Amino acid sequence: MSADASGKNRQLKYVIIGAGMAGILAGVELRKKGETDFVILEKAGEVGGTWRENRYPGLTCDVPAHAYTYSFAPNPDWSGFYAGGAEINDYFKSVVDSYQLNDAIRFNSEVTACDYDEAAKNWRVATADGRVELADVVIAASGVLHHPKMPDIAGLETFEGAAFHSARWDHSVPIDGRRVGVIGNGSTGVQIVTALSDRCEKLVHFQRSPQWIMPVQFFPYTEEERRAFRNDPALIDAIRFGEEYWSGIKRFNTALVDTSSPEMLEIESLVLRNLEDSIADPVLREKLRPNYRAACKRLIYSWGYYQAVQRPSVFVDTSGIAEVQPNGVLMQDGTFHELDVLVLATGFRADQFIRPARVRGRNGADLDAVWAKRPKAYLAVTIPEFPNFFMLNGPTGPVGNFSLIDIAERQWAYIDQLLDGLRAGRFAEVSVKPEVMDAYEDRRIAAAKTTIFGSGCSSWYLDAEGVPATWPWSYEAFAEAMHAPNLVEYDAR
Repeated sequence: MSADASGKNRQLKYVIIGAGMAGILAGVELRKKGETDFVILEKAGEVGGTWRENRYPGLTCDVPAHAYTYSFAPNPDWSGFYAGGAEINDYFKSVVDSYQLNDAIRFNSEVTACDYDEAAKNWRVATADGRVELADVVIAASGVLHHPKMPDIAGLETFEGAAFHSARWDHSVPIDGRRVGVIGNGSTGVQIVTALSDRCEKLVHFQRSPQWIMPVQFFPYTEEERRAFRNDPALIDAIRFGEEYWSGIKRFNTALVDTSSPEMLEIESLVLRNLEDSIADPVLREKLRPNYRAACKRLIYSWGYYQAVQRPSVFVDTSGIAEVQPNGVLMQDGTFHELDVLVLATGFRADQFIRPARVRGRNGADLDAVWAKRPKAYLAVTIPEFPNFFMLNGPTGPVGNFSLIDIAERQWAYIDQLLDGLRAGRFAEVSVKPEVMDAYEDRRIAAAKTTIFGSGCSSWYLDAEGVPATWPWSYEAFAEAMHAPNLVEYDAR
């Protein structure tokens, strides 16, 4: 294929799946490029992705607010160094408004199938309402944490009080002065317990395994500081591009890759000192002491959890749940906790991505079959035999205590260079070669097993075979990989 007789680029039609952080990014970038023929299919009734789904008390992003923004949309009005979920969701809505994306979003349109037509060289994208969109390019921006994972606990269905997943928080249920149990000890459980610790008559935090807590400082921004941010954007840049933030990222990534490095020892020292210095009661301190290395699970950043669990109304129980009964929770050691409300902070099915939608590519390729062992994508972006199908924050991408907005922007810059080849008519189809994918995945798995994530704990980072489903090299290596695609690695025709 080639550009038309006028020399203009081929006009492509795009379908973007999801109106969360990454889908909004894709829409903005297409609009900035002058593209107009795209639709964003969103399963819910409003934008926001995980920040729409999660509305629990205490919800906060553990990335500094000024670093958790699009590079093209700084926000001088963040209320504090870390931003709450509702404020972040409002930020994404403001970006949608600023770039006039609302008319490109089709709400309540859950994608059920993506089928590639080899003859027409386009995708048929079906939604639950029976409509079908044709697209030259599909951008899967469905995210990772949006399919709640329900715990397999005997008797859970018999509980007569209010019970709900943290991502389905029922704000009609009163919390103040009541007896509340929180099951789960990731970032969500820690944030909820911290937020509710002074509101409940009794608060029980059920933990299968304790977490290492990285101490951080939270402080609100004054109106004077926000005015300064508005008047001098360089002050914002000093935070989001500054040495303090990026040195922390580099320290974490070095520790991740080299588990005996000074950076890893520094992290371990910080979290150990935080535990030892913060918890006065030696019995509680031992309950909260993990038996795995720091950062094996995603590090918890908190400025208040250790203080919260020392309140008289809070009890941490690590003895293991035997069963849920109509009026509470029975533990394996015989302890019974009578409860009014049960919160399931049990995370998400991190292996789903675009699924359960059916995705079928070229030569009979079926995504469920391709991902039968584990989700995988070359550089977390592209999959063999799925031409012109690209993922943002797809499987095996970088994960950790840093901004996924930055990751998605780097991925978009990479994808956009492949789109330029489609626009210019240099090729009509592009996807990574199978042998390139296989070699990459072999290297990645071997490296992932040696990272701190593979050092001996259970976490949502691990796939069904216990292999960390992550980028196992440095942040700098990812940035370099995203600099430009090597077309030799691609089946472009």
